[in-house]
Amino acid sequence: MSASDAADETGAGGPRPPVSAPGRGKGGASGERLVLFTDAVTAISITLLILPLVDLVPEVASAHEHASEVITGHFDQIWSFLLSFAVIANIWREHHRTFSSVARVTRPFTMWNMGWLLSVVVLPLPTEMIGAFGRDRFVAVFYYATLLASMVCRFAMLRILKTAPELMDEDDQDPGALRELYTESYLNVLALVLALALALVVPALQYYSLLLLVLPGRRALLRSRRAR
Repeated sequence: MSASDAADETGAGGPRPPVSAPGRGKGGASGERLVLFTDAVTAISITLLILPLVDLVPEVASAHEHASEVITGHFDQIWSFLLSFAVIANIWREHHRTFSSVARVTRPFTMWNMGWLLSVVVLPLPTEMIGAFGRDRFVAVFYYATLLASMVCRFAMLRILKTAPELMDEDDQDPGALRELYTESYLNVLALVLALALALVVPALQYYSLLLLVLPGRRALLRSRRAR
């Protein structure tokens, strides 16, 4: 190799610096990739909720029942589907609203996000159990515990961002907004624990007690309107 070739290889001032891998930022992996992956897995999970209802069609047909029995004879399954669809849609909306502006992520953040995804992937199981066993206490605890796991994971991710706001895009590094989201997430965890206790004490309120989760979001909405 000639001297000129060597110069071309290394550059005039010495070895060229290594090119960073695409999708990575300073101090962590790309937040955008993690958000896209999370959105894709959540979309699959919310789609899987409908499959047990689809399976009812050949069952009703093979039993020579009327087509309307798919709906009128399976209200529990339809109720559990609508409940979990609304729940997953809501927790995804909160997740996307909170973390879509994250520029890069650390390993602990990624692990907590995977825990959040695990809870979303598991949710179709207790959903199907609600349709099969109705207001069973074990099923209620299983369902609420799955939701609690997702909220604890979100709370942990917000805690990481609160202590390391540099992980977010520069335009979104608002300590006040992060504190507000952190407080709202903490109140959501407390509201869900209260909802579970209420559902166990008053079985007739099972799953309706999830309406308590509206309160922290309502509080945040009122605060944002006052700020304007």
